[in-house]
Amino acid sequence: MTYFFETYGCQMNYAESASVVRLLLDLGWTASDSADTADLVILNTCSVRITAETRVFGRIYHFCAQKRTRKLTIIVMGCMAERIRDELKKKYPKLDYVVGMFERDTFVEIFHAIGAGRTYTNSVSTDETPVNSYHFAQSSYEKGAFQANVPIMNGCNNFCSYCIVPYVRGREVSRNMEDILAEFDTLADQGVREVTLLGQNVNSYHYVEPETATIIGFPELLTRIARRIEVKNRIRWVRFISSHPKDLSDELIEVIARERVFCRYLHLPVQHGSNRILEAMNRKYTRESYLALAERIKKRIPDVALSTDILVGFPGETEEDVEATLDIVRTVRYEAAFMYHYNPREGTKAFDMQNRIPDEVKKERLARVIKLQHAISTELMRARVGLTVMVLVESTSRNNPDELFGHTELGEMVVFGGTLDRTLIGQFVEAELTGLRGRTFRAKIDKRISDFS
Repeated sequence: MTYFFETYGCQMNYAESASVVRLLLDLGWTASDSADTADLVILNTCSVRITAETRVFGRIYHFCAQKRTRKLTIIVMGCMAERIRDELKKKYPKLDYVVGMFERDTFVEIFHAIGAGRTYTNSVSTDETPVNSYHFAQSSYEKGAFQANVPIMNGCNNFCSYCIVPYVRGREVSRNMEDILAEFDTLADQGVREVTLLGQNVNSYHYVEPETATIIGFPELLTRIARRIEVKNRIRWVRFISSHPKDLSDELIEVIARERVFCRYLHLPVQHGSNRILEAMNRKYTRESYLALAERIKKRIPDVALSTDILVGFPGETEEDVEATLDIVRTVRYEAAFMYHYNPREGTKAFDMQNRIPDEVKKERLARVIKLQHAISTELMRARVGLTVMVLVESTSRNNPDELFGHTELGEMVVFGGTLDRTLIGQFVEAELTGLRGRTFRAKIDKRISDFS
């Protein structure tokens, strides 16, 4: 039997999809090249923005309509499945399974039932499911990949007033540290070169060692990962997302500065530049404390690059508030930013706030922020032309099969012209950045980096 996956939203969703794919493969399923011919379609959904939900509604309708002419099983999982489970079942009666965030351990039984031509019925009411019952998969590794995601915590306790995440993913729960370290060993054996640690707020990682009752926080976890990597000496880059500024400690900065395995690229979501709006967002830091943190990071790690998230058009936002956001972008000079305008999310505190900003005003303000950030990003990238940097070669170029494609420690895309040497795929090379086309560097390879100098 064949399956097809569609995943929306964050990297955690993609990691969770990959772990479900592993289950399917272990059970003898095969991937389909097309959703329109697969026996099983799984939609892993996102509720952070209404646009993602709207697209999923359209896809569910599309697949439910196909059931009139062919045999097909449809599963919806992820944040939408958790947030509007009953609405989905009522609106789409042909939808076979809606699997909430805390029911993912039922997938094996569901897949067995589908294979046997029967319907799986969960005997446990979802109302009885504890909010801290999130189960971490043993691995999210995709066979043959040189990069891997490793979830280390799930959920969020911050309750930013605009954010739906705590309501669909629940409270924070941290993964067993030994399981994390064991996964690093497995990934190294599989040839993985780069790992991204995932969590809604990785800085909140909190694990209690059962034998000693020692509390392991995020800085200590990173230190132990660095020591574990030294044993097999194969994984060269480790990065992490996302970090809440209020939890990024000086101890963590010291660990990153000391341990060179951690990429000099930190995602530090600011969301807004106005103290008044930050307070309304319940972000728990001020403009001044954020700028001081960014300064400490840059001082201790001089070669660091920062990226961020920026939310424009929050209820009650004024032109003065927008200028404060533009000013913080000019001051920090982010390498990159994910920029978006406010989407009301029912169930959040901000949903009931007055003085909503009209859509056309939100879009105009967002356009100004995007224009400024793109100019800064381009300036920073142009300044890197001529440098020799390390690049992980990932594949041949999608646009030109005679060229190689990779990325730098800062996540920048790189294309190599000249002689195609496929043996470099999956390897690190030193390369000179010779030019910039749009957001992609052109480069020439100086030398392959052996495993691992």
